[in-house]
Amino acid sequence: MKLSKEELLAKAQKPADDAMKWHPYYRGKVEVIPKCAITGVDDFAVWYTPGVAAPCKDIAANPEKVFEHTNKANMVAVVSDGTRVLGLGDIGPEAGMPVMEGKAILFKYLGGVDAFPICLDTKDPDDIIKTVKLISPSFGGINLEDISQPKCFYVLDTLRKEAKIPVWHDDQQGTAAVTLAGLINALKIVGKAIDQVEIAMVGAGAANIAISRVLIAAGVDPQKMVVVDSKGILHEGRTELKEKYKEKWELCEKTNAKGKRGGIPEALKGADVCISLSKPGPDTIKKDWISGMAKEAIVFACANPIPEIWPWEAKEAGARIVATGRSDFPNQVNNSLGFPAIFRGTLDVMAKTITDEMCIEAAYELARCAEDKGINEDYLIPTMDEWEVYPREAAAVGMKAIEQGVARIKKSKEELLDQATKIIKRARDEVELLMKEGIILPLPK
Repeated sequence: MKLSKEELLAKAQKPADDAMKWHPYYRGKVEVIPKCAITGVDDFAVWYTPGVAAPCKDIAANPEKVFEHTNKANMVAVVSDGTRVLGLGDIGPEAGMPVMEGKAILFKYLGGVDAFPICLDTKDPDDIIKTVKLISPSFGGINLEDISQPKCFYVLDTLRKEAKIPVWHDDQQGTAAVTLAGLINALKIVGKAIDQVEIAMVGAGAANIAISRVLIAAGVDPQKMVVVDSKGILHEGRTELKEKYKEKWELCEKTNAKGKRGGIPEALKGADVCISLSKPGPDTIKKDWISGMAKEAIVFACANPIPEIWPWEAKEAGARIVATGRSDFPNQVNNSLGFPAIFRGTLDVMAKTITDEMCIEAAYELARCAEDKGINEDYLIPTMDEWEVYPREAAAVGMKAIEQGVARIKKSKEELLDQATKIIKRARDEVELLMKEGIILPLPK
């Protein structure tokens, strides 16, 4: 039964209402529990002193043994300074904690990765870089999260060069991978080629700048791309961007061959695709602007918590395919389909970095998973409850890392698929068991 607009709006509000009940009820979403057997207090002589000195000395003599004796190979830090949290902006490290805890449970439940929220009381990019490097011995990877631009580019680029473990910024590479996956299948449905479509990128923050880079690497013609920031369309006349916003300036130089000027409506006019990660809506994008797009238009309105235009309004305006960043609407283009599996694959081969090519491979595997089930206008990419997708994606990422020579461990695709499947299934089974036994309390009514 088709819901009315009032019912759709009420449905969209419900997650926020429930969040205000559930969060204080559980007082957070993550905790630490042992993964080793404890049959009695005598076991602590092995797990702690005096027995623990033996693996300590082994690691001191052979540093790589840390991956055998500890959980380092499966631990990721979710690091944020709270300056760009969801669509909420600079709300600070404490207010960002619920998001980082949420990220941690997604890492665990969907990817079998042990992740810890680390919110930093600094906005200084060099302090962030220094802190990440200082804590790196404890982790197998670093997930940068919700850090404002332009410093997020500097932080990521510096850490990718200087850190001894993989570092990525999920708002950049993660968003780009899942967006590309959705676009691949959307273009199949409308019968348009990736190197021929005109794409309007609404928003020029970390996400859309990274998406632009990855889309170009995947075959999009940059000359057919138009990018809009808060001041208007990027073009070579925007010389004020040269010094402080070098990533934007690069887009000024390589995109917008038609020399478009103006704002969002001018960027959308005649475009085949709109990819928007901009100011949360509704009404950031107007219906009549969508009406001015090309036939069979594709609209990704992915701002959180409210998309730039409600999906039903975009459809009414003539869009053929609409996606958002929300799980309560069809076609969720959500990082949660990417980062748990991409890190799973990275950790399983002990990769030294996470390359754009590894992210692109994840995107194509996500697209293939959906195509195997049968794509349609309301099903571009898998949903988060299709858990078998994550091992497939992880194995694809691991194989790409091996191919590129950034993996410390070489395994077959079958071995990686089996390993990822077992680890992810264990994480899911663990939560179900804790709920069944009442150790995790049932949801409040």
